[in-house]
Amino acid sequence: MQPAQAPGMSVQNAKSVKYVVNGEMLARQGAMIAHRGNLQFERKGQGVGGMLKRAVTGEGLPLMAVRGQGEAWFAHEAQNCFIVDIEPGDVFTVNGRNVLCFDASLSYDIKTVKGAGMTGGGLFNSVFTGQGRLGLVCDGNPLVIPVSQQLPVYVDTDAVVGWSANLHTSLHRSQSFGSMIRGGSGEAVQLKLEGEGFVVVRPSELTPQKAQQH
Repeated sequence: MQPAQAPGMSVQNAKSVKYVVNGEMLARQGAMIAHRGNLQFERKGQGVGGMLKRAVTGEGLPLMAVRGQGEAWFAHEAQNCFIVDIEPGDVFTVNGRNVLCFDASLSYDIKTVKGAGMTGGGLFNSVFTGQGRLGLVCDGNPLVIPVSQQLPVYVDTDAVVGWSANLHTSLHRSQSFGSMIRGGSGEAVQLKLEGEGFVVVRPSELTPQKAQQH
């Protein structure tokens, strides 16, 4: 007999998140790898529930609601899992392909990334507010880089996972030796983040093959 566990998510290991469900939570469709207890799974239809304006993220990610009492484990393509705690007043914007699961207490919207245009970083991002925990996935161990008024941070649009949404975003072009070798235009585009906050970056760029899978 295992001791009772508080409801909510925890990192089970580097590649999976465990969620003790007592009520409702939300997850990426297809991400559940095991469960036990009395749980029901329901696809989130467009406009259903009032909390979600749309049933998919900007990256085309469908969601499901998990309801009841029990335990569920989530993972995606053996990617590394980590958890972001969102406090009242926080706004966190994240690329939809990195969302694994989240508390139903979080409000969720889809917004255009200001200044990002049609870059590989995504025209739309998923924006989370409220109070709760957000489970994310990415290739490798993510880097959390602080951003200050004095020190803006430039990130590759294919490597960025998410950032505190109070930051100002814009595009920055720079000469890239790598892109010249690849026969590109000689210009590389980064997302420039300014203000006070943080940005989460994965230690690998998105390959064309990976982009098609997400």
